[in-house]
Amino acid sequence: MRFVSELPCATTEEEHVEVPVSDGTRLSARIWRPVSSDREPVPAVLEYIPYRKRDLSSVRDSMHHPYLAGHGYACVRVDLRGTGESEGVLTDEYLEREQTDAEDVLAWLAAQPWCDGTTGMMGISWGAFAALQVAARQPPSLRALVIASFTDDRYADDMHYMGGALLSDNLAEAGTMFAYGTCPPDPAVVGERWREMWHERLSHTRPWVLQWLRHQRRDDYWRHASVCEDYAAVRCPVLASSGWADGYSNAVTRLLAHLDVPRKGLIGPWSHKYPHLGEPGPAIGYLQEVVRWWDHWLKGVDNGVMDGPMLRTWMQDSVPPSTSYQERPGRWVGEPDWPSPHVRPVCHPLRGHRIDPPEEAAKEAAKPGDRAEDDAALTVRSPLSVGQFAGKWASYNAPPDLPYDQREEDGGSLVFETRPLTERVEILGSPAVELEFSADEPVAMVAARLSDVSPDGAATRVTYGLLNLTHRNGIGTPEPLEPGARCRATVELNGVAQAFPPGHRIRLSLSTSYWPLAWPPPRPVRLTVYEGSSSLTLPVRPVREPDLVPADPFGEPEATSPLATTQLTAPEQRWEVKRDLVDYRSELEIVKDRGTVRYEDIGLDVGIRAHERYTAVADDFTSVRGEAAWTTRFRRDGWDVRVETRTVLRCSGTEFLVDATLDGFENDRRVFSRTWNETLPRDLL
Repeated sequence: MRFVSELPCATTEEEHVEVPVSDGTRLSARIWRPVSSDREPVPAVLEYIPYRKRDLSSVRDSMHHPYLAGHGYACVRVDLRGTGESEGVLTDEYLEREQTDAEDVLAWLAAQPWCDGTTGMMGISWGAFAALQVAARQPPSLRALVIASFTDDRYADDMHYMGGALLSDNLAEAGTMFAYGTCPPDPAVVGERWREMWHERLSHTRPWVLQWLRHQRRDDYWRHASVCEDYAAVRCPVLASSGWADGYSNAVTRLLAHLDVPRKGLIGPWSHKYPHLGEPGPAIGYLQEVVRWWDHWLKGVDNGVMDGPMLRTWMQDSVPPSTSYQERPGRWVGEPDWPSPHVRPVCHPLRGHRIDPPEEAAKEAAKPGDRAEDDAALTVRSPLSVGQFAGKWASYNAPPDLPYDQREEDGGSLVFETRPLTERVEILGSPAVELEFSADEPVAMVAARLSDVSPDGAATRVTYGLLNLTHRNGIGTPEPLEPGARCRATVELNGVAQAFPPGHRIRLSLSTSYWPLAWPPPRPVRLTVYEGSSSLTLPVRPVREPDLVPADPFGEPEATSPLATTQLTAPEQRWEVKRDLVDYRSELEIVKDRGTVRYEDIGLDVGIRAHERYTAVADDFTSVRGEAAWTTRFRRDGWDVRVETRTVLRCSGTEFLVDATLDGFENDRRVFSRTWNETLPRDLL
């Protein structure tokens, strides 16, 4: 990372500006803009998230908003209502009120004397969701988007449900927002109102997991703000990015395929990070790309930003399995359009635990004689231990959270494998598994994993997909299975760009559990797969196809210098798998503790600790239990506030059980406490 101090424009900063919205609530904004904008108005760029601009996101904000402001933009960071110093209460994600607030903020920005009336929106994760969702509402000033790590489908491709299966990140993210939504505003900004505002948040907050578990199907709750319901509603240009290690690797190509506006896609090897902060590397000069995008679409500069391929992506080379990588070897490739004319689907039949090449399968099919083996039935009944090395649904690369060597996972799975490859194979896109199957229970799931197997046997997971088999006829519209009846289903795996070298094998593994990444069905399931009519389709990008981009199409990452902080107490990161062979209890424990950090510019000490624990006993599928506990603390002379939240999710064969606590402390004295104990029915889950 190169930190730059000399930029085209001198800038000024306003640390706290109150922005009124239509119901009278005032949202807190931080604004960086060129000094010259007082006399020469500029476009405004909004980042709109709930992650506390004054402290928790301030270091990252200080690296890119002053940079963009120094290139001639008014950059505005607004905390959602009920977060940071914004008034109100945050009760859920992507609500109608949240989007109305954003429209009000954009209108306010466009009317400021230092703004020329045009606006853009940018962000990663929540900020990208917000930008895309607001764009579909077509506010008049909004002219372009820059978004990273997002989805256009809140039900089928977010951290709540995957293929109709419940993700443990549903609980983990609920725990995150339970903590963020109950943090206090800073009295140095809002004065004596801070306590009233804080207690309003404490009093009106509920564990978000309760709401998310009330909507186990694709209903209007999830359709709201899912842009995939009407792509045509987005009418402004979009620069979209993500990473192959992120949980949001699929939406970039969907937008490229379905939007009818100028658009560009960028997918690197990264986890849930901005590309200029990308881990695993290589990180890129993303902010330079963003400036070029804004210059063209907000200022009308003819800079060739739309030249070249529609999609630029990192074709990953083979690596040994690891839970963390500093760099992923590979190269940049480009695709002129998406779907790409360079990528062709290649169907590989599954037979005798093999993944057959298409030409070999054709030869076998042409042979006379009894083809009874084509209808061979293979069965699998996976233990709950399959999935302990799956990593996180969305990698954050801290603590190390990528999938580890898959050989132990494959021991409880049904495995199909190619012969050693005789030449390099590259895939780009979403593999798919077509299954003809039967199950012995009315509710079942399958996890499909694609791995790169090296000559020494080590198996690196390349991509995976989940399907709750009751959703076999449509994600979000479950129907129980008839035990023993033959059915068909397609399991779509996450998109990926991956090269398999000669001498390696491509392995497909199927399991009927994947805990704790996904919540298991009510009972163990024996799945029967009929080989003759089951197959794996790979999106093959022939090696001979041109790359369409230079070897190094991006510059070195740039940013402005981050705000000064001091680490007062050491951070802690843990990711531990434990097994007790006396009572057969297994556990995954995750600790993400930032330690205590002093934000020197405001004299504030902040500590955040998150602790997740996922347990099970033997193969009792109703013994699974997830827990997410957070502690947040804010201190300076004369002010000391701590919030502790804890959410536990358990189940029976027919119900989910949620137990949660919220405690607020002022000067180590408990001043607020609430407990929830609620039961919700399982809906074919």
